[in-house]
Amino acid sequence: MADQQRPRAEVVVDLDAVRHNVTLLADRARGAATMAVVKADGYGHGALPVARAALDAGATWLGSCSLGEALDLRAGGIAAPILSWLDVPETDLAPGIAGGIDLAASSVRELTAIVDAARKTGTPARVHLKIDTGLSRNGCSPRDWPDLVDMAAKAQSEGDVEVVAVWSHLACADEPGHPANDLQATRFAAAYDVAVAAGLRPLRHIANSAATLDRPDLHFDMVRVGIAMYGLNPLPYKENLRPAMTFRSSVALTKRIDAGESVSYGQTWTTPRDTNVALIPVGYADGVSRALSNRMDVWLAGKRRPIVGRVCMDQIVVDCDDDPVREGDEVILFGDGSRGEPTATEWANVLGTIDYEIVTGMYRHRVVRSYR
Repeated sequence: MADQQRPRAEVVVDLDAVRHNVTLLADRARGAATMAVVKADGYGHGALPVARAALDAGATWLGSCSLGEALDLRAGGIAAPILSWLDVPETDLAPGIAGGIDLAASSVRELTAIVDAARKTGTPARVHLKIDTGLSRNGCSPRDWPDLVDMAAKAQSEGDVEVVAVWSHLACADEPGHPANDLQATRFAAAYDVAVAAGLRPLRHIANSAATLDRPDLHFDMVRVGIAMYGLNPLPYKENLRPAMTFRSSVALTKRIDAGESVSYGQTWTTPRDTNVALIPVGYADGVSRALSNRMDVWLAGKRRPIVGRVCMDQIVVDCDDDPVREGDEVILFGDGSRGEPTATEWANVLGTIDYEIVTGMYRHRVVRSYR
């Protein structure tokens, strides 16, 4: 997009970075299938373009949270297997079964709903049975697991379902060496044995991005890669991942202000010297948290420059010292860090959150999303 046509606020997604990351992750999990997780509109990157890039790079499955997300992928021409794992009880599952979407069951109630929908469509449902191994979130409790497995085995024998997999999710995989990881692996193995004893022969998947990178013993038949596919590293040590998202804008106005003048609401920053300031037309309505006021830089005219004063709904002000910054100059709020610009991870560290929240939160009405 030419500079003169640049939107006021834009997220640029580098699909080559997505392909690079998926290739790296699939290679790390060689021997297991790779599921690319594109829930929450591809972590804010755009589910359909990211899904296509991930499949190009070697992923063979896709993961979504809701059935609606999965059906949107089908409507976009995606034919690969898709797993959907969390909806409200009233959700009509029949369109998913008819569309060949794999469904997760974490309880007898959920499996009953899947069986009923399968009978309604006249098509066996593809089911992944989820065991709670210690996250205490979604998933069947160990005490109820035998009942769920027995019901699934019976439904499979009656032709209502095909039990595709047993799966779970790790709580502390981003903390290598945490004892919960081995405990969950042990519980997962026990749950799988129950399924095998009931006559099932399902696939196994438990590894998320961190476990894909750090725990080859947990790769089993498939890994599920999420945040690492987008180039954000879940581990405390370096991996060769490339962040795919850049958030950018441009300078709307420049002005010279005198020493002693204050900037923005509440006058929380006062310049100690005469200085040039640049007005950038993005604010907390566009994903720039108000908590970044006076705490973060942008990349502008070849260097990092501080945000001064409070972040407003639609604008921020940047201190440019005596540099001759021009109206229309590109501003990088965060990117891959290769030029020295801030990154989504740096934003997260300042805000006391995780970079997942930063990039996922960038899908906003006023922020244009484009691809390269």
